[in-house]
Amino acid sequence: MRKLTKIAIAFIAIVSLNACTEDDEFTFTAKEDPTGLMFTSSAEGSYTLSPANGDNLAERFVWNAVDFGVQTPVNYELQGAASESFEAMTVVAQGTETNGAVTVTEMMEFAEEAGLDNDPTTAEPNTGTIYFRVRAYVGSDGGNVVDQYSNVISVNVNLPEQSEEEDEDLPKIYVTGNFLAASGYGTDWTATDGVPIAAEAEGNTVYEGFVYMNVDAPQFKILQTNENFDGNLGDAGDADGVYTGVLETPGVNAGTPDGTGGYYLVNVDTGALTYELTETTWGVIGNATPSGWDSDTDMTYDPDTQTWSVTLELTEQEATDNGFKFRANDAWDLNLGDTDADGSLEFAGDNIGVPEDGNYTITLDLSNPRQYRYSISRN
Repeated sequence: MRKLTKIAIAFIAIVSLNACTEDDEFTFTAKEDPTGLMFTSSAEGSYTLSPANGDNLAERFVWNAVDFGVQTPVNYELQGAASESFEAMTVVAQGTETNGAVTVTEMMEFAEEAGLDNDPTTAEPNTGTIYFRVRAYVGSDGGNVVDQYSNVISVNVNLPEQSEEEDEDLPKIYVTGNFLAASGYGTDWTATDGVPIAAEAEGNTVYEGFVYMNVDAPQFKILQTNENFDGNLGDAGDADGVYTGVLETPGVNAGTPDGTGGYYLVNVDTGALTYELTETTWGVIGNATPSGWDSDTDMTYDPDTQTWSVTLELTEQEATDNGFKFRANDAWDLNLGDTDADGSLEFAGDNIGVPEDGNYTITLDLSNPRQYRYSISRN
């Protein structure tokens, strides 16, 4: 699903600060961080904020040191607010350093305070302005303190509307069986705990999704709803646990191709009455990873979160020519990338870039059928 685009945005403002004994020019600038930016920009001078990159750096603000003419360290506060009045402001960073970082999540919080909304079903706007400024001061709050403020920098932000695919409640059927309890889904052989697989649209008979079957000899059936077993589909074979790839109503309990458990991509065609299971294990591969494009770095599945993850060292790479992708079974038959740079994944999508060298945790979420997502966060 994804491209990560570096954006260089510079805001320059100059304000005179009156120090204790002399005027001191105080320049407040927002510069591109050396690590790059982890979100895309739909228009020059604005930020498009994606929740998938919430932990990543949005912007690093840099300002010059201020001389108050006293032998006391100067403290700085980078302040953010949803209103230019700063009546309700948040200190994003503070200390004696002359720079401060803002994450995507922090920017999104200011955007939400400003009334922005990424839900296309509401009348709220999804594009607006948030504000930043710097306070420089000596002394301690509550005592003798001398401070000055920079001018206010306005930042245009955009919360992208969810895609039609994400907004739409895709048509689903459900997989239930003897694996639900052992796999973290619920009670065995219940309709309500059935694992959903989805079609692309109404009227489409081809369903797809990933199902974890953590038992030695899985058996299952396909349900039309997650309310009851009416019209359930089973294998057309003559014994429970068989795998012929052909469905009938009601049929016997279906099994897996080799009769063992695992993490399966399940494809069902309710029109043709066929089904297919492909066991998968997932990893990441690419020139951003330690083993390059030669081999995968394996990921680990967590049934509690229903996600795959791995922590590893990555090198800076720019998509779409470089970066990394997700790959199943150490082969290219099933691979996922991010074509739209929106945190969502597509089969055979584009490479995913990395903003800077560092240690990262990558998470792959295949639990929502046909709406697969990932996140990458620097440790």
